[in-house]
Amino acid sequence: MKEGQHSWLSIVWFCLICNAFVLVSSQPLALNCNSKGGKDEDGRKWEPDEKYLKSSNGSTLVQAGYQDPSLLSKIPYMNARIFTSLATYEFRIKSEERYLIRFHFYPSGYSKFNISNSYFSVTAGGVTLMKNFSAEITCKALTQAYLVREYSLAPSDSKTLTITFTPSKNYTNSFAFINGIELIAMPNLFGMTGMVGLGYLKEIDVSLENLQAMFRLNVCGQTIPPSKDSGAMYRIWYNDDPYIFGSTLGICTGAPKDLKIDYGKSLRSTAPEDVYRTARSMGEDAGLNTKFNLTWIFQVDANFIYVVRFHFCEFVYDSPNQRAFNVYINNKSAQVAPHPVDLIDWTRKKGAPIYKDYAVHVADGPGDAMILIQMTPATEMKTQFHDSLLNGVEIFKLNDGNKNLAGRNPHPSSMLLKAVTEQERSFDTKSDNNNAVIAGAAAAFVLVALTVLASRKRKQEAGVEAHTSSWLPVRGNSHSNESKDGKSHNSHALALAQGLSRHFFISEIRQSTKNFDDSNVIGVGGFGNVYKGVIDGGTKVAIKRSNPTSEQGINEFQTEVDMLSKLRHKHLVSLIGFCEDGGEMCLVYDYMALGTLREHLYSNEEAHLSWKQRLEICIGAARGLHYLHTGAKYTIIHRDVKTTNILLDEKWVAKVSDFGLSKTGPEMNQGHVSTVVKGSFGYLDPEYFRRQQLTEKSDVYSFGVVLFEALCARPALNPKLPKEQVSLADWARHCHKKGTLEEIIDPHLKGKIKPECLKIFADTAVKCLSDQGIQRPHMGDVLWNLEFALQMHGTTEASTEAE
Repeated sequence: MKEGQHSWLSIVWFCLICNAFVLVSSQPLALNCNSKGGKDEDGRKWEPDEKYLKSSNGSTLVQAGYQDPSLLSKIPYMNARIFTSLATYEFRIKSEERYLIRFHFYPSGYSKFNISNSYFSVTAGGVTLMKNFSAEITCKALTQAYLVREYSLAPSDSKTLTITFTPSKNYTNSFAFINGIELIAMPNLFGMTGMVGLGYLKEIDVSLENLQAMFRLNVCGQTIPPSKDSGAMYRIWYNDDPYIFGSTLGICTGAPKDLKIDYGKSLRSTAPEDVYRTARSMGEDAGLNTKFNLTWIFQVDANFIYVVRFHFCEFVYDSPNQRAFNVYINNKSAQVAPHPVDLIDWTRKKGAPIYKDYAVHVADGPGDAMILIQMTPATEMKTQFHDSLLNGVEIFKLNDGNKNLAGRNPHPSSMLLKAVTEQERSFDTKSDNNNAVIAGAAAAFVLVALTVLASRKRKQEAGVEAHTSSWLPVRGNSHSNESKDGKSHNSHALALAQGLSRHFFISEIRQSTKNFDDSNVIGVGGFGNVYKGVIDGGTKVAIKRSNPTSEQGINEFQTEVDMLSKLRHKHLVSLIGFCEDGGEMCLVYDYMALGTLREHLYSNEEAHLSWKQRLEICIGAARGLHYLHTGAKYTIIHRDVKTTNILLDEKWVAKVSDFGLSKTGPEMNQGHVSTVVKGSFGYLDPEYFRRQQLTEKSDVYSFGVVLFEALCARPALNPKLPKEQVSLADWARHCHKKGTLEEIIDPHLKGKIKPECLKIFADTAVKCLSDQGIQRPHMGDVLWNLEFALQMHGTTEASTEAE
């Protein structure tokens, strides 16, 4: 071979090696564990993980037996690799490059492996990311089906990154598992950051730290999927609604369509443009804005330092000192007058994104560790407008001195499953008040109460009058709620609730509903008419207006506001706010585009729900009811469970609604509460009717009727039928006992339900309808059986049902 040819070939081989190196180290890498790879729902390509797996003597390849409805894509979640001993992945990387690592976990049923035994640790590049970690416990606590953990590793001198999975030795038969891994080279978006409360007396060089991404929010905007993220980092930016609290939620605003977002010298990879096109502000009422804060609350791990990154973009004003505001983190000054946030002063033009980082230490203490963000107008600056604004927020946890990022598993509270037998499980309904309540309404309520108190204290110290407005007297035909001086005796609980929900004026409600135009009526109930409305320039809502002649309406109004103000759950209808103004009582909810379950069961002749849809809706409703029974500080009994109170959003997600008759309180923890019988005929618990003692099993009985309605597609009561068939509960139990149940199921379902699935479902419904409450299952048992029924259906879905 000639010398020139040899040199040329050497160059070619060198280039090929370099290109291969770049593919591994620079291009985003997505591994679908135990799979040949493929594309997810966003069209992103995932490849097999085998060639990166270096040590895996105890590796087992498994598939999930059930696809949860909330999974957005089968890839990477429906395949998993299980490790019963230490296992390592090895990746070639570029030295001095920062890398983003993302882990995907779906704690489902995997053949012979009991997911409850899965406890393991994960290290990467010598950093402990997880320790004795349980994906199942974490998902249950967050009421999620799957989990994504994201980390950003600081640059190092190494050209190899090793990720190690180690099953915990503290638990019997423990194993590790993983569904998907992402490895992405990312720009170093961090620098020097000052500690909140210490100014710049103490600074941290975050560019040298290992981080865990805890929260990433697109404030007042829609969730931004990975495919629309900037910088090819495939991040998800979630909506901030679950985290916003305070005396008002503020208003959502959007940038003009013709406004160009000008990044200037800022990196586009910091955040996508859509983050900067929406924002949450306080509104146009300057007087009101000086009396409350925009407040967000985040639950975090104690004993770590966190970096809170605020994303700002002013798209309304164009001059300095038009809008300036103070920022507080955990009641410490982050950016306050005389140097408040003044975006135009900072950027010198409209439509220019900017972000600011602040570090805060979160110590251990009573209750849940949290990060509290508050914003309030900087009135000292005598600005033209008194307002605050936020476009996006990210929160990162920094590793401690031992290169550790691992937090503790959420406490295994009453939300978690306890295995009893292979086919029967129950939920522990006893909660320890000394334990942290994970994702519970009580925790949110306590945090908000602390927020309000801290806010008032800070404002008083700053010389600002604290906002302590209370409710106006409840109006109507009843005078029992007012004293002679016109003050409300029952305003305490409602005033407290005002700190948790938005307070609408009647003028806003009338404008939203076109002055309660009959064409906007979408429902009628015992409380009054329900209207479709539009608020904040385009957000659809459902507005329930009290019938002024209803004596019961006052009590239902108070119960609904007090109850739903404290509750946030995927399967409960969210209360946006209320109006007690101008002699009117109105409740404002999220708009449920697809209406009630009842409408789709036997009031809609054009389309019929498939069996899978009915199962998923029943599971969603069961989750909501189980949360009421066990997830809050005190047991909450709905007392009016029926198909008209199970609503469906545009994605067919079921949400329990109408809490006007609900009961709660410490007396529930004694097993029952004596109360007047209320509810809907056909759904009433016969034991409750006889003894007037309400228990959580009363809801279970009503839900049993709902289950048979879903199966048979007929009302709970039908007087037109023969006497023995009038009550669906009685007739269904009779047919089940005689073995003729298949004769009364919805004709549209016949031949489309596998016998094993039908048996599980029917047996569960019959147990719910037991005469004595003690013989009925807990809602946790019901939920598990329904999920098992859906799993059985899913195994033969293709052959039994055309979806």
